Amino acid sequence: MSHDHDDRPQLTAAQAAAVLNPPAGRNGGDLVVESLQGLGATTVFGLPGQHALGMFDALRRSSLSYVGLRVENNAGFAADAYGRITGEVAPLLLSTGPGALTSLAALQEAAAASAPVLAISSQIPTAGLGGGRHGYLHELRDQQASVRDIVKSVHTVRSASQIPSAVAAAWESALTAPHGPVWVEIPQDVLLAETTLPVVSAMDATPRELYPRPELTIAAAHLLSNAERPVIIAGGGVVRSDASGKLLALAEKIDAPVVTTFGGKGAFPWEHPLSLRSWLEDRHTTDFLEDADVLLVVGSGLGELSSNYHTFRPRGRVIQIEADAGKLESNHPALGIHSDAREALSDLLEAVERRADAGAAERVRTVLEKVRARIDAQDLTLEQQVLAAVREALPDAAPSFWDMTILAYWAWSAFDARHPNTMHSAQGAGGLGYGFPAAIGAAAADPTKPVLAVSGDGGAMYSIAELATARQYDLPLTWLIVDDGGYGILREYMTGAFGEATATELSRPDFVALAESFGVPAVRTTPESLAEDLSKALAAPGPSVVVLPALLRMFEPTHL
Repeated sequence: MSHDHDDRPQLTAAQAAAVLNPPAGRNGGDLVVESLQGLGATTVFGLPGQHALGMFDALRRSSLSYVGLRVENNAGFAADAYGRITGEVAPLLLSTGPGALTSLAALQEAAAASAPVLAISSQIPTAGLGGGRHGYLHELRDQQASVRDIVKSVHTVRSASQIPSAVAAAWESALTAPHGPVWVEIPQDVLLAETTLPVVSAMDATPRELYPRPELTIAAAHLLSNAERPVIIAGGGVVRSDASGKLLALAEKIDAPVVTTFGGKGAFPWEHPLSLRSWLEDRHTTDFLEDADVLLVVGSGLGELSSNYHTFRPRGRVIQIEADAGKLESNHPALGIHSDAREALSDLLEAVERRADAGAAERVRTVLEKVRARIDAQDLTLEQQVLAAVREALPDAAPSFWDMTILAYWAWSAFDARHPNTMHSAQGAGGLGYGFPAAIGAAAADPTKPVLAVSGDGGAMYSIAELATARQYDLPLTWLIVDDGGYGILREYMTGAFGEATATELSRPDFVALAESFGVPAVRTTPESLAEDLSKALAAPGPSVVVLPALLRMFEPTHL
């Protein structure tokens, strides 16, 4: 069999000499960082550990920027946010055993939110792989078994020559729609062993595009063109595929109201006449969606939060565009289109016929008035005042990261994210401690914009150590801590279910004094002065903390 080699790279004499005479003193760790550089990485996150030292030593011989956090789970949250903000792969360097396992909750959030995180973990020496009990430090019988249920793919390396291919395969997997976390593990001895392999050059790991099948586009376009009451639900897939412009054009072409899920915040203009905003945990919205004769769901699996806790029962035809095949029709029968949101919306936009519906904007206005009346009847002025103050203080293009806290639950429904891909939360997996370390990842991705993190006092205690990280790298982020003396939402849930709460009340530090002990300026504020204090903090260079002592309440649920 003959091969055509005309397209192989032509090396200059100097390049050929460099390949044939690689620099001395390199090890397996160098092959890791060279592979990352060859794939286009610029920033890595992580935390060193004994088995991973070969990787970390190689960092100083590379051009990669390193952001080191104080807890592996927080490093994972930072990488998650970097991936969400940039749409690029976020490398996460971890050690073996406890270091690897401590990152798992963050990787679950990355999986739920489709964030492209490339975790590269060390392993015990090669001789220990395979389940024998050798008694190595950090030894697990099967480390990758612990991550296999969380990540998209697992890649195990057993020799130095396998490193570039494994890293490239994982990189491609992370960026294949739907994005998600992937896992590479490399034994300690492979990372430490000297190598004479040539320096890794640029590598191509471009993922295959996920296009809709044309017959499904035609069928969907026919349904939408002939619908009487079409409605669109826009999920996180619209934001991740940068399809907000396509969504707006399609909604206007067929006069279809649009509601965004909590993961799809900012996918559609909040003040647009066709915008139902994000009031998904509201029966008025649920009723409106159920009344649609054709419902287009783009980039959402209609999970618990997007379906008003699975009380949503569509009566019309459902069209579901989803890159994650596992989410297609998993909750409702539909015309399922397995595709990237941007590609599918682009094809639909060309295929649908224009339809005018003079009453669509009026129906939207009626629903929003009903929602407003329901909230206004519950005496929740403080909560709305606090959320409005945050919106006033935060620049429109500045990203915000919200922990699992009552103010975030309000923000999911009621906060106007004025640009796509600016509002992020941990609502995918729902773990505590996301907000502040995620903001660190976003600030590392783009240090030209201020970043806001929002936590309750309970969630804040998960990531207090990262105040040292924010100070060390002088990152432009402000942390708003709403201090209500406990796990506020769990207090509400338990009181509602059992009449009283157990294990929700917390002793906590003086957050202002604690932040200042890290060299981070901090201020205690009030609901009345929040907008001014937050604006000042966001405008100042470097990290800052704003503490708001306040007992916030949730609006009444409608799914019970």
